[in-house]
Amino acid sequence: MGWLPAQGRLVAGLLVNLAASICIVFLNKWLYVRLGFPNLSLTLVHFAITWLGLYLCQALGAFSPKSLQPAQVLPLALSFCGFVVFTNLSLQSNTIGTYQLAKAMTTPVIVVIQSVAYGKTFPLRIKLTLVPITLGVFLNSYYDVKFSVLGMAFATLGVLVTSLYQVWVGAKQHELQVNSMQLLYYQAPMSSAMLLFIIPFFEPVFGEGGIFGPWTLSAVCFAAILAFFALKSYYWCSSNGTVDTKMAFKNEQMILIKLCSPSDRSLSLPFDSSVVAKMIGMSAAEG
Repeated sequence: MGWLPAQGRLVAGLLVNLAASICIVFLNKWLYVRLGFPNLSLTLVHFAITWLGLYLCQALGAFSPKSLQPAQVLPLALSFCGFVVFTNLSLQSNTIGTYQLAKAMTTPVIVVIQSVAYGKTFPLRIKLTLVPITLGVFLNSYYDVKFSVLGMAFATLGVLVTSLYQVWVGAKQHELQVNSMQLLYYQAPMSSAMLLFIIPFFEPVFGEGGIFGPWTLSAVCFAAILAFFALKSYYWCSSNGTVDTKMAFKNEQMILIKLCSPSDRSLSLPFDSSVVAKMIGMSAAEG
């Protein structure tokens, strides 16, 4: 997209992220619910395709890998595994709306981690915006007719690990003087290797219910390619955008949530109230 002006490239990147992120959630949910595709195995496919995509990007000169020691990236690779696996388990066990709203709790948890572990201080205005975000998630969980204790447990673990991952990524980028793509170039294969070791203990490998079972291979590969584009465009837009970019990502979440609004109109008021509360908190936090 070198022929486009900088603003045009950013808009194009946001549109790619919007389309890929929304499609990947619905496609993953379909693979889990309709086909019963194994969760960890799908995550492994995503990681493998992500690394392959990054390898092609660096071969084409999109970025230059930086030599890093495996021990320097190991904590990130572990947290990367946990954050993707638990968020996928949350998607599998919850409605899409609840899954997406629960992810909003990442912001308050990051604030807590940075305050407690890193001694970072936040203005009172920022702290107060966490109240409507938390309220929105609580309202949705309380009124969700498909509420699942196991699903909320996965969502909670996903939020905790995702928050740790995001904090560590920022710290590692500063410590190692690398960008997000250079880190991900090492994380993806390391995380894939970890899952290769773990999967046989939790999921069948061959036959019914296994990764090499009679699946719709095209759908699985397409989901993995979408995941790569969603991740790559997210990191690219975050590096090249501003506060408005972050708001675009938040609005993307709102679009996805509204697409999943319950069809039962008796539930529309509490559900919409939770979305509004979350939007107020996010908008105020970015304002």
